[in-house]
Amino acid sequence: MEPSQRFSPTLLRTFAAAVLLIGSAGAWAQSVDALGTPSLYLQTARSSHGTDAWTLGTTLPWHNWSRTLWGAELRGYWDIYASQWSADGQNGRLHTTLLGVTPSFRLIPDAGRSHWFLDAGIGATLASRRYVTLNEEFSTRFNFASHIGLGVALGAHCQHELQLRLEHVSNAGIKEPNPGENFLQLRYALHF
Repeated sequence: MEPSQRFSPTLLRTFAAAVLLIGSAGAWAQSVDALGTPSLYLQTARSSHGTDAWTLGTTLPWHNWSRTLWGAELRGYWDIYASQWSADGQNGRLHTTLLGVTPSFRLIPDAGRSHWFLDAGIGATLASRRYVTLNEEFSTRFNFASHIGLGVALGAHCQHELQLRLEHVSNAGIKEPNPGENFLQLRYALHF
């Protein structure tokens, strides 16, 4: 499969337009404190094998926990979510629901004052059924999910967040087969 065919061009164009809009914004808030508050988010994703995913979740910050790292502020939070995967199967379109929890870390440059941030985490998921498609088959309902992402905080109080993420889901070799699935994700979060 060609690299340009792995992920939805619409998803990539949407993110590129959002980045251009962000870059042309004239005024930035002076504080990114909203990144330390809970959020609700909606996320869309596409895998390299054609699986679509929609996720609804919440983030809960680890209050009173932060570290300084390379001149940046490192913060932690819990990411709790439900996700619906949709893929082609033997008898048509298959749907799998996943519940997940991921302890995550956010690195915010400029001692936590930047609107840009890096995000990473490793967590666990439990699926409603084993993920079996025309292209691959997971051997377990329990899997691990790891991600890395780049995001930006927007709005007068930085209450809006856009993030582009890469996520890998697999069982880490607990049982074979273990093909794993890679997703390109676009997330919008609202902090409150």
